[in-house]
Amino acid sequence: MISALKTAAADTRPTCWKPERYFLRSRLPRELSGWLLDTASLTLRLQRLCPKKFQVQVLSQAWGVPRIDEARVLGMRQAGLAIIRQVHLLCDGQPWVYARTVIPATSLHGKLQRLAKLGTRPLGGVLFADPGMQRGPVELARICREESVYQAATGHLRQAPAEIWGRRAVFRLSGRPLLVSEVFLPEFPAGSPSAPCWKGSSSIRDERHREGDLTSVQQATCRPRS
Repeated sequence: MISALKTAAADTRPTCWKPERYFLRSRLPRELSGWLLDTASLTLRLQRLCPKKFQVQVLSQAWGVPRIDEARVLGMRQAGLAIIRQVHLLCDGQPWVYARTVIPATSLHGKLQRLAKLGTRPLGGVLFADPGMQRGPVELARICREESVYQAATGHLRQAPAEIWGRRAVFRLSGRPLLVSEVFLPEFPAGSPSAPCWKGSSSIRDERHREGDLTSVQQATCRPRS
């Protein structure tokens, strides 16, 4: 089994995910900022950028116990079980994005049971096709080498970068939550022209208006190991 599937080890620390308003816009990677802050379907945007060559590679899908921070944002009880799905989003066979989805067992009822049988179909296509879908606030993270998310995302790389960036959000279908984390890999052509979709994304722009200029908010960074 490829090393990208390794779970958090004892010598790793959790990723510091924070709401996007805590990040200075000027401090985000310039070419990635539009991708990190876009609240539309990443799948749709990737398919537009990589027509006919976009694929989903399933790395793993199994029952497991989510990480502590994942269980917290999902409102799960301690040691609650969930389906944990890890995939690469590929263009012409090249991994561009690592995605991790956590679906609590309590969410797998009724029509949501189909989420356990996606196979190589992209989850985004299911989420954004549901008119009742709700998306919570977007959280961002600058992900460092010591973190389990970094190791899972970059395990396939011969030469890994010093840091990578990701985003995550809780989605709700029929009121039931699931957590989707998306990490942009070094091979991802962030500078390629592909305008943000901004479908249903007024919440982020409205939130910025309410909170004021992002440059007045403290930058969030990787925390040193304690």
